[in-house]
Formats: sequence, C-alpha cells, structure tokens
Amino acid sequence: MARRKRRVWRHSDELHANAVERVLNGQPVAMVAEELDLHARLLRAWVADARKGAGAGKGRPDSPRPAVALPTPEERLRRENELLKQALADRTLEVDFFRGALQKVEARRQPQGEAGGMASTTKSGK
Repeated sequence: MARRKRRVWRHSDELHANAVERVLNGQPVAMVAEELDLHARLLRAWVADARKGAGAGKGRPDSPRPAVALPTPEERLRRENELLKQALADRTLEVDFFRGALQKVEARRQPQGEAGGMASTTKSGK
C-alpha cells in the first residue's frame, strides 16, 4: 500500500493570517506579497480561500490551517481610517520639512536689485 505524503507548510500560520488580513483590509496583493516575500498567486489563493470561508488547502475541511476570520465592515473602516490618519500625519511632516527648507533657501538667496552682494552659496573652502 502506498503511503500518502504529508503536506508540509512552508509558511507559518501567523504569516498566512497576517498576509490575508492585510489584503482584506485593503492593501494591494502585490505590495503585501513583496513585503512578505510571497508569490502573489499564492497570496491571492489564500485570500480566495478566506473569502470562501474554507481556510487554506483548496477548501478541504481537514485542512490544518485555521480559517481566517473576515473583518466586519466596521473593523475594515476603522483600519482604513487608521491608515488614512497615518498617511495624513506623514504628509504633514513632509510639508513642514519642505516648508522649512524653502524658507532657508529663500533666506540664502541673493537679493535681485543689488549687485555685488553675498553669493547664494558658501565658499567651498579649498
């Protein structure tokens, strides 16, 4: 009698659940797959299995992986809100940085009407 090969999971259950949750919360499959060093096709299959409610393993009920709970619409919106708040905070920091840099450049700029004024850049020191 031939023995069946035992399936060995290459990825941990935590990685599997984390990856699927991130995609279900709205992050692009390609970005999540690249960050976690997964093949995008594998991640899409995991997400499809989670949406079907079958866990992993092509919908087999004896799959050793736990089914990933789909987030409720409220949880999804809460997560999206958190992501948007973080993006806004990042952009605010960027704007503040560039505003300060622009002020420094304008302060160093040579006045237009005066000849022989200080140069806009410092000497090289050679």
